[in-house]
Amino acid sequence: MCDENTEKHCLPSFIEFSELESAGLLIINAGETEKTFDTVSDVCKSLLAEGADRKALLINLGGGVVSDIGGFAASIYKRGIDFINVPTTLMAMVDASIGGKTGVNLSGSKNSVGLFSSPQAVFIDSDFLSTLSDEEFHAGFAEVIKHALIGDAEYWNTISQLTDFRDVDDIDDIILPSVEIKKLITDEDFKESGIRKSLNFGHTLGHAYESSSMKLQTNKLLHGNAVALGMIGELFLSSKLAGFPTDKLTTVLDFLVLHYGKFIYSINESELSEFLLSDKKNENGKIGFYLLHDIGVGAGMFFPEPQLIEEAVAFTKSILTE
Repeated sequence: MCDENTEKHCLPSFIEFSELESAGLLIINAGETEKTFDTVSDVCKSLLAEGADRKALLINLGGGVVSDIGGFAASIYKRGIDFINVPTTLMAMVDASIGGKTGVNLSGSKNSVGLFSSPQAVFIDSDFLSTLSDEEFHAGFAEVIKHALIGDAEYWNTISQLTDFRDVDDIDDIILPSVEIKKLITDEDFKESGIRKSLNFGHTLGHAYESSSMKLQTNKLLHGNAVALGMIGELFLSSKLAGFPTDKLTTVLDFLVLHYGKFIYSINESELSEFLLSDKKNENGKIGFYLLHDIGVGAGMFFPEPQLIEEAVAFTKSILTE
């Protein structure tokens, strides 16, 4: 399975390498708006039409949307068939294809329905990254930054020296540590009852920004760019609630603004709370954030008062527009 973009840019070389010319091909439309039950239903209907039985294998060739939809469809089709992820974007390579999260959006709320279901394998070939636009590549790097901030101060020191994300001697040297951080976390806590919650850093605000921009249909934020903006606000909260050091806060914020400050978001701020209140990390009606005590040191889940969340949103907007 692939989307219309990976069919054009990635499928020919993948078919040649994998010798899967005779395999059935499922193609979905590209984009986050395709992460719906309807798309999953279409995939399952196509599998049925192809005569796929319970021994079938679904190969998901594409970015995060493809791996999310493909993994979900495979996990429910005939009560579950095997699937493999072959990520073609940086976002998918370091994050979406790993860890067994699958799912779709519901009524504009990100990833509200899904399953934990592990692929049989994930095959990463960084040569696919040459097919990405600079903006797509740049957006994917936000998850690399997140992994460094939540898991490895030394890795952050390496990342923080970069002035051009595409000007790296060997991108595999960036991808591998990020993959290892995520795999270590998800192997320890597959169903997100503990340490895996750290992978949500930047995503409470980030998902709200992303959902709001999709609803407005203007200046849509790519997922990674939304997460970068979310990390700004959640670092602010970390400094207020979890003791994140002021000097390091300034350093990290300067880095994020340098690389992501041009992505001034288009949101309906009056509706932002609607998306925050539907976040799957919430408990007892309170909005949940995973915050940091220091670079590489998580502090756990926090449930700030609404006024402080509003301050974090205002802070993010202020440093992006100053």
